[in-house]
Amino acid sequence: MSASSPSPTPGFLVWRLANKWRVAVDRAMAPLGLTHAQYSLVASLHGMQRAGGRPSQRQLADHTGLEALYVSKLARALESAGLIDRTRDPRDPRAVRLALTEQGEAVTRQAIEVVQELLQQLLEPLGGLDAARTRAFTAELTALLDAPLAPSVPNDESNRRTTP
Repeated sequence: MSASSPSPTPGFLVWRLANKWRVAVDRAMAPLGLTHAQYSLVASLHGMQRAGGRPSQRQLADHTGLEALYVSKLARALESAGLIDRTRDPRDPRAVRLALTEQGEAVTRQAIEVVQELLQQLLEPLGGLDAARTRAFTAELTALLDAPLAPSVPNDESNRRTTP
């Protein structure tokens, strides 16, 4: 940004940081055969399994913030790669339960290590992963993510102005 341009908005900065992070993770995951989205899925699944769960695709979608249809597409690709197992839930035939395979566990552990190193680099200007500024930054991001947004409805009749 040049000195003569207006200050960037918080939304623009969040967008730029998210893109910077996505590109960095995509590049770092390429040698492991994963994309950033696939990494987000297997790393989240890894954490949920460590907590004793075998989540459904819907639960994983809710956890990651990804659309359920996209999670389904990613899960099928990861299943084809031998990294996860997808099984129908016997109590709910509409639900598909996910679990990392042995190979998936190994790849995910490697991927998590790589991303942790990348995260340390990204957060170095704040003092690194364990710094007070990083904890404060994380709290601020969490507050923003937890704040509900009302969906905008541009063609909603109640928003239209009438002319006499």
